[in-house]
Amino acid sequence: MATVSQTQFNANLKKYYSFYTGGFIAFVIIVAILEQMGVPNKILGYIFLFATVLLYAGIGFMSKTAEVAEYYVAGRRVPAFFNGMATGADWMSAASFIGMAGTLYAAGYDGLAFVMGWTGGYCLVALFLAPYLRKFGQFTIPDFLGERYGGNIPRLIGVVAAVVCSFTYVIAQIYGVGLITSRFTGLEFGIGVFVGLAGILVCSFLGGMKAVTWTQVAQYIILIVAYMIPVVWLSVKNTGVPIPQIAAYTSALPKVTAIEKEFNDKATPKGAAEESVRAIYRDKAAAADAKLKSLETGGAGFLAEEKKQEDRLAELKAAAPPADAKFIEAAEKAVKDFPADPAKAKEQWTKDKGIGAKAAPVAAHAEPFVGAGKTPEEKQKSSDIKRRNFLALILCLMVGTAALPHILMRYYTTPSVKEARKSVFWSLFFIFLLYFTAPALGILVKYEVYHNLVGSSFAQLPAWVSNWAAVDKTLMAISDINKDGIVQLAEITIGTDLVVLATPEIAGLPYVISGLVAAGGLAAALSTADGLLLTIANALSHDLYYKMIDPNAPTVRRLAVSKGLLLVVAVVAAYVTSLKPGDILFLVGAAFSLAASGFFPALVLGVFWRRANKLGAIVGMLSGLGICMYYMYMTYPFFGVKAPLWWDINPISAGIFGIPAGIIGVIVGSLISPAPNKAVQDLVDHVRYPNLETDYKATA
Repeated sequence: MATVSQTQFNANLKKYYSFYTGGFIAFVIIVAILEQMGVPNKILGYIFLFATVLLYAGIGFMSKTAEVAEYYVAGRRVPAFFNGMATGADWMSAASFIGMAGTLYAAGYDGLAFVMGWTGGYCLVALFLAPYLRKFGQFTIPDFLGERYGGNIPRLIGVVAAVVCSFTYVIAQIYGVGLITSRFTGLEFGIGVFVGLAGILVCSFLGGMKAVTWTQVAQYIILIVAYMIPVVWLSVKNTGVPIPQIAAYTSALPKVTAIEKEFNDKATPKGAAEESVRAIYRDKAAAADAKLKSLETGGAGFLAEEKKQEDRLAELKAAAPPADAKFIEAAEKAVKDFPADPAKAKEQWTKDKGIGAKAAPVAAHAEPFVGAGKTPEEKQKSSDIKRRNFLALILCLMVGTAALPHILMRYYTTPSVKEARKSVFWSLFFIFLLYFTAPALGILVKYEVYHNLVGSSFAQLPAWVSNWAAVDKTLMAISDINKDGIVQLAEITIGTDLVVLATPEIAGLPYVISGLVAAGGLAAALSTADGLLLTIANALSHDLYYKMIDPNAPTVRRLAVSKGLLLVVAVVAAYVTSLKPGDILFLVGAAFSLAASGFFPALVLGVFWRRANKLGAIVGMLSGLGICMYYMYMTYPFFGVKAPLWWDINPISAGIFGIPAGIIGVIVGSLISPAPNKAVQDLVDHVRYPNLETDYKATA
C-alpha cells in the first residue's frame, strides 16, 4: 500500500466504497424479500446485527497492521472527504443516533441545545485546534501537552483527563450496544452488553486507528442510510411529503401544537381524560408525601401505614355490595408490595412523591423554556432556570466538542494541514445531514403517538409496546391509571433512548426497516466506542508506558501493551455499563463537560499564547477537571450525595464551572512562574504560523 501514490489511493477508496454502498443496499433488499417470504422477525434481526458486525470484523482484519504510524494515526494518508466521513461516524455516537431525537421528542425546543452545541463546536475545532494539532504532527493529545509544556506531569494529567472523559463517553456507547443487542436478539441487557463488546473490540484490536478509520467510513454509510429511510417513510406516510423537515414544520408541528392545547383544556374530552389521570398522580404524590412525614415519628409511623393498607384490603373484601374486583386486586398488590422496612419505605415513597411531576400540563413542543409551578412567580423562576441550563449546556457542548481527544485525534490522520482544514468542513457536512433531520424526527414521532397511541384501547395495544417493555420498563410502560381502558398521554412512559429505535414499529413500517435502524444504531455506537477505547488505550500505552516508563520499548511490545490495555478497559467499561449509571445523553454530555474543563484551556492557550507554561498547564488542567468532577459527584443522583445545585445548574453542565477555572488556572500559573524556554516558543511559532507544512519533530 505504501508504494501507491496518494492520488491513486484516493481513487481506489472511492471505488471500494461505491461497491460497498451498492452491496449494502442489495443486502437490505434481500432481507426485505426474506421478510415477505415469511422469515421470522427474530431471524431477520440476527441477520442484520451479525452480518454488519462480521462486515466490520472483515474490514478490521484486512486493516491489521504492526506499524506504529499505521496503528496510531492510520499512516497519515486519510483524504479529507473520507476522514470527514469517519469523523462523522466517530462523532455520531449512540447519543446522536439514539438519544438526540428522543430528547427532542421529550423536551421539544429545549432539546435543541444539543444540536446547537454540537454543531457550533465544530466551528471551534476548525478555528482553534484541528489544523494546529495536525501541524504538530504526533500521535495523541497528551503528546502535544507533554511537548508544549515540557515534562511528564502535563502529559500525565492529559492521560488522566483523556481516560476520564473517554471512559464516561464509552459507557454511553456500550449502553447503546447492549440496548440494541438485547432488543433484537432477546438476550438479557447485561449479557447483551458483553456480546456487543466483541463487535467493538474486533476492529480496534487488530489494526488500531487504521482499522477503525476504514470501518468508521463503512459505519457512517450504514448509519446515515438507516437514519434517513424511516424518517422519510414516516414523513410520506403522515403528510405525503418526502422531505421530513418540510413535513414536520409545515404540517405535523401545527397539528401537534393543536392537540397539546386540547390535552391542557379540561373542557374538551381529551383534556378531561388527561385531567382525570393527572388528579390521580397528584393524589399519589400527596399520599407519598404524607407517608414520608409519618416516618419522621420512627417505626410507629411505618407500622401505622402498613396497617392502613391491610385495613383497606379487609374493608374492600367485606364491602356490600361487593367491591369491584380490580379495586380488590389493586389493594392486594399494595399489601404485597409494601416495603419491608422503614429504609426501603423512605426510598420507595420518595420515588412515589416524584410522580407528581407527571401531573403537570403538557408542555408545548415549540414553546421555549416552559415554566412549571402554581403561581406566575414560580413559573417564571422555573422558566429562568431552564433558560440558564439551556445556555450553559450549549457552551459546555461547544467547548467540549473542541476538546474531545478521540475527535481531535482524527485530524492527525490527514496527509497535510490543508487536508485537516478541509476535513473539518466535511465532518460538519456529514454530521449536519443527521442533525438537520433529528428535530423533524422528534416531531413526526410525537405526531404518531398523539394520533394513533393516545386514545387507543388498552385491550388492543400495538405489539411494539410489549416488545420494548420487555427490554426495560423505564423505556416503555403504559398503565391504565384511571381504569377507563383508554390510553391517555399521561399514562405513557417513553424513554428518550427508545424513540429512534422504535420509530419503524411505532409507524407500522416493515420489520426490515427496524432491523436497518438497529444496524444503524449499532454502527453509531460501535464507531464511537472504537475511537474512544483506542484513545484510552493509546494514551496509556503511548504516553504513559512508552513516553514515561519505557522509552526504549520496541514496536512489537508497544502495540502489544496497547492491545492488552484496550481489552482491559473494554471489559471494565462493559461492567460499569451493566450497572446502568445514567441515560445515554447524560453520560455523553458529562464527557463533554469533562473534556471542556480538562483540555480546552490548556490546548487553546498552548497554541495561541506563547507565555503559557508548565505550571499554568498543571494548575489549569487540575483545577478545571477537579471542579467539574467534584460538582458532578456532589449533584448527580447516581452517586447518592444529593448536594444542592450551584445557581440551579444541572450536573450535565458542570463544565460551566470547570472551563473558567481552567482558563484562570493556566493564566495565573503561567504569570507567577518563568516563561517557557526558546525551544517551546519555537514549537508554538511552528504550530501557529503556516510557513512550514512539515510535521513537528518531537525532541523527547
